[in-house]
Amino acid sequence: MKKIVFLLSFLCLAIGVQAKTLIVYYSYTNNVETIVKELSSQIEADVVEIQPAVKGLDYAANNYAIGSEQIAAIRNNPDNAASYPEIDPVDVTLADYDCVIIGAPLWWSNMAAPLQSFLFQTGKEMAGKKIGLIVSSASSGISGVEADAKRLIPEGDFLTPSLWIRSSQTSNAKSMLEDWLKAIDYNNLVSGVETISMEINQGYTVYSMSGVKLLLNVASIDGLEKGMYIINGKKTVIR
Repeated sequence: MKKIVFLLSFLCLAIGVQAKTLIVYYSYTNNVETIVKELSSQIEADVVEIQPAVKGLDYAANNYAIGSEQIAAIRNNPDNAASYPEIDPVDVTLADYDCVIIGAPLWWSNMAAPLQSFLFQTGKEMAGKKIGLIVSSASSGISGVEADAKRLIPEGDFLTPSLWIRSSQTSNAKSMLEDWLKAIDYNNLVSGVETISMEINQGYTVYSMSGVKLLLNVASIDGLEKGMYIINGKKTVIR
């Protein structure tokens, strides 16, 4: 009996973690939607489409005047929620995901305004998560969209490189996405195994992914909500 108790006191449990991915996108001309459909066929992910609250707007009218005005409002006051156009409510629990891939059209050198609205509302919830960025544009470079994403998700762990698919390249999205997933080492990113010590005499110290200490040397972590944490120095997903 003593031998059994001795063995149990040093028992460790390895927990395998299959990271979950969320794809979030907005699409007006359907280029991004085409790209996201192709991406969804290559990886296992949940998909959320962002929709403006005001329906029927003709963004293409007058050389995309509506979109230009929305981007200008955000540029002028990026910290004010009123600067961002209203969007439909989004039913998603970001704590369930370890990786978020953003599919973004480029408007006037910036990320499309409706998608910026979503990230303004939720960016802080993405702290510590892997963030991938796919940008569709006619010709302009994507540095402005990358800057928007990093401003709106200040503590995101951004994957490099971002993927830029010009409008004229949308038909080649399959091969471009395949190459990009290899470039960011996506398969290894989502298939890691985390090990946390479950020794009977060992306590747990828990930090949020942004470095905030949540628990110190506690006997149980049963009360933690779903999400990603640093537990005893190891990145761990609680499901």
